[in-house]
Amino acid sequence: MSELTVGEIVDLVAGGFSGDRHKRIEGVKSLAEAGPEDLSFLSNPRYENHLETTRAGAILVSQKIEGSSDRWIRVPNPYLAFSVVMRRWFNAIPVPSGISGLASVADSAVVGSDVGLGPFVTIGERVELGDGVKILAGSVIGDDSRIGHGTLIYSNVTVYHGSVIGNDCIVHAGAVIGSDGYGYATEAGKHHKIPQIGTVRIGDEVEIGAGTTIDRAVLGETVIGDGTKIDNLVQVGHNVRIGRNCLLVAQTGIAGSTDIGDGCVFGGQGGAAGHLKIGAGVQVAASSAVMKDFEGPAILGGKPARPLREHLRAEAAVRKLPELLQRVRHLENVIKEMESAAGPSRK
Repeated sequence: MSELTVGEIVDLVAGGFSGDRHKRIEGVKSLAEAGPEDLSFLSNPRYENHLETTRAGAILVSQKIEGSSDRWIRVPNPYLAFSVVMRRWFNAIPVPSGISGLASVADSAVVGSDVGLGPFVTIGERVELGDGVKILAGSVIGDDSRIGHGTLIYSNVTVYHGSVIGNDCIVHAGAVIGSDGYGYATEAGKHHKIPQIGTVRIGDEVEIGAGTTIDRAVLGETVIGDGTKIDNLVQVGHNVRIGRNCLLVAQTGIAGSTDIGDGCVFGGQGGAAGHLKIGAGVQVAASSAVMKDFEGPAILGGKPARPLREHLRAEAAVRKLPELLQRVRHLENVIKEMESAAGPSRK
């Protein structure tokens, strides 16, 4: 990285700043770890006390924060501004330059300009790679697949035949896109495989975490909408349709043929049964299981998932059960004592 000044950072994020624009910045660190030549940020108010002790040379802070400092760069969203700065100057990823002599590229493949393929990458027949695609060592792109421009695919990713990945996507190591969906017809106790002859279509600016699997459709397409971000170890079943700008956190599982609207969020280990329709803006709490259709927007929790307020009330009632049982036993004993004192009943 060439020499970077605070002024360049201020200009990039359009921030408010009253200090030395010529001060040099060499790195980015947390408030606790930063030194005089580091940039840091404050987005969570719980860490506001660190502003008094941090040695950071410049700090991205909210426009609403009280006080003043010639190190503060005031912006509407410090976390977002920090990410913009990191992407611009501190995000150097070692990617292949050109096509490795150890890569295998089919003669029928169409390869755009500035494509980088690492060692032991395999590009199948009739594959199309857009400009600026980077594929790291050991990944396999199956026949008739298409990868959009600017997409980065890390090592040991498997993209099955006929899959489509959009522009400016990131696919992390070990992900599998387009594997067979889980479909069988059962007769007389034997399970007969249903051929999965559909495909997977992934939109633009999608990120797919390490070890995630996205199944191809039985017929038609499994779809991931533009801007959706999928964490590590997520399972997306066949014929699932996920809308735009959704968030699926680690170990989420979506069963086949479920339709998820735009802007939905699934917390870690959340899930949805198959053949459901989940409306736009639904948020599912961690370890919750959606078992029926829900219109959005809504916040859900529990197993089975229900509106979060209802779930929390039920959980509060469950916590009171030991006390209630104790009271019931006490009342039963009181009644027995009263009956005993009254003598045998007359009929």
